Amino acid sequence: MASLSRPGGTRRHADVVLSTALSADGPACSPVAASWWRSHVQHGLDPANAAPRRAETITARELSERRQRFDLLLHVAGSRLDRLFRCVSQSACGVFLSDADGYVLDGRWRSGDQSSFESWGLRPGRNWSEAAVGTNGIGTCLAEERPLIIHQSEHFLESNIAMSCMDAPIHGPDGRLIGALDVSSARSDQTAPANQMIAALVRQAARQIEADCFRHSHSGHRIVLIDGSKGDDDSEPADTQTALVAVNADDLVVGATRAARQALGLTPTGAFAPVPTDDLLTGGAPNSGFVPAERSAVVRALARQNGNVSRAARDLGIGRATLYRRMKRLGLAQHSIES
Repeated sequence: MASLSRPGGTRRHADVVLSTALSADGPACSPVAASWWRSHVQHGLDPANAAPRRAETITARELSERRQRFDLLLHVAGSRLDRLFRCVSQSACGVFLSDADGYVLDGRWRSGDQSSFESWGLRPGRNWSEAAVGTNGIGTCLAEERPLIIHQSEHFLESNIAMSCMDAPIHGPDGRLIGALDVSSARSDQTAPANQMIAALVRQAARQIEADCFRHSHSGHRIVLIDGSKGDDDSEPADTQTALVAVNADDLVVGATRAARQALGLTPTGAFAPVPTDDLLTGGAPNSGFVPAERSAVVRALARQNGNVSRAARDLGIGRATLYRRMKRLGLAQHSIES
């Protein structure tokens, strides 16, 4: 994300934010300035107001109810948050997980850094949507639905310019946005290179959480990894780790992650009519991104069963006739023996 420096170094942050956001070309030239414009014009926020009314913390009961609605996300993400925190905790960083509305659901931080995060209100139950506090890691990540870094003075509120935030969105098993993963640093000397390294860890952890949620939601189905690079746009680096589809016992694709939906031209979110695996993933094209993954899966299953097609088919969760058709298409008939 482009960075906006404070002209002259002596003007108040609030003055810089407003003059840039309301300038004729500022919002069009920088994603940060565009977010500043939304924060001020669309959401009616004042960068000098340290405590906007919409940023209030919800009650413990309301937080509990929100956590129940996102039980799968919290259950799956816990170990990933722990691992990420171990990687960044020595750099005065906290790890936070929000829902799609921007409410922080869970977090990890060192006791020595707690006062800094508390002073910003970065804790479970607090609303960090862009509508509540303007440009910030969690809220702007959710608004733009892409990974980003908001470094210190890129924050909208003057009260937040001491921290740096590295964020990535999290999409649920049906492709819908369900939350954001955030690492925020309390270090005043946090550097841009350090931000980039942490941001890479955040993106990786967010994608792992997505994949874990998808596998958990489709635990009774066969999960297949496809080539997701074809569906990626320029806003996010290609990531094939979460281009997953779920295939049922009838060899129908019944679920797909956001990356897989983009690659395969499926509806971006929600349910879709089951599609035959061969029709969707290969389309008769020998160089389809699915073929290498499918071939490897079939070869491994045959090898485990010493070439016995019937037993390999059972391992793969498909019928013997279906496996024979696939083997013929993949040129693997010579690897088989009769049951």
